[in-house]
Amino acid sequence: MLTTTFNQLGEIFRVASTDANDSTDSKLNTYIEKFKYLAGYCQHTNGWFTPEFVKMQYSSLANMLQHNSLEEFSNRYNLKNIGFKDVVVKLIPAGNIPLVCFHDIFCILASGCKLLIKPSSKDKVLTLAVLETITSLMPALKERITIEDGKPMPFDAIIATGSNNSSRYFDYYFAKYPHIIRRNRNSVAVVTGQETANDYAMLANDIFSYYGLGCRSVSKIYVPNNYNYDTLFSQIIHKCEVGHNPKYSDNYVYNKAIYLMNGDKFLDNNFLIVKEDQSINSPIGVLFAERYSSIDELTDKLRTLSESLQCVVCRTPLQGINTVRLGMAQNPGIFDYADGIDTMQFLIKLQRQ
Repeated sequence: MLTTTFNQLGEIFRVASTDANDSTDSKLNTYIEKFKYLAGYCQHTNGWFTPEFVKMQYSSLANMLQHNSLEEFSNRYNLKNIGFKDVVVKLIPAGNIPLVCFHDIFCILASGCKLLIKPSSKDKVLTLAVLETITSLMPALKERITIEDGKPMPFDAIIATGSNNSSRYFDYYFAKYPHIIRRNRNSVAVVTGQETANDYAMLANDIFSYYGLGCRSVSKIYVPNNYNYDTLFSQIIHKCEVGHNPKYSDNYVYNKAIYLMNGDKFLDNNFLIVKEDQSINSPIGVLFAERYSSIDELTDKLRTLSESLQCVVCRTPLQGINTVRLGMAQNPGIFDYADGIDTMQFLIKLQRQ
């Protein structure tokens, strides 16, 4: 039943991400219209959630929830033999990109646990819409989902995502509970100098999707010692529309002013600043860059940074590094767990305790 429900939700997302009028399943049309409307409405509650990026997330989730993927997921974790349990898992999600908490919601419900969620104020509209749709498609889940919108409620385990600062708070207050606490992570890209125009177009998507707010957004590139940044700028000029968003523009202008006042060296194309920097966590409107002498040297460096990295994006695989193809950073599959922690194994273990 859960597989059917989430497959139907995937169909809703698939059609809602397009200009199509209806689904092959007419019973889903009301839900589709709701999510089409929300794709435009969300920007009124969160200026970062533009229709383009909300629909991009719909499309990514639709791919995740295809029937074959759901069946493979169910078989891997033997979900057909998992019944409903009264284990309450509290979810404190981030709200940096639309429906960033969806995979956790999916895993908690698929595991048979009860979901207690405190939605992020930044992503509350879409999160509640998804939960309402799930319980409408499968009414048996209604009593297994609770929205915490006031006084804290009791729970048995917790999954929380936040900044490095908030994670220390989570670690302190939730230490006695089984938990997954997620911290800041960033994604980087490796440029070899052999990239095609299409490769750069894909890289531009990894950099600018969701305005760089996601942990899967590329915040830094590694380039060869002899690399000329004019190549990058000439290939990403088509993304200049990001500068039309006032929130992005304000960040870009602010960071440019700071660098100018500090006398920092940087390159600029009027919507993106490229600054050579050892750090991997760049501000909005800024892409950090670092030169490397050899792929072997770079691979060694990336291994030392593994605890801070969500994705390493590149044209060709790197020895001993789990890489993502250019353009695919924002399209995680159903088995792509945040921070590399298998959420389902964590939840199934709770069921057995």
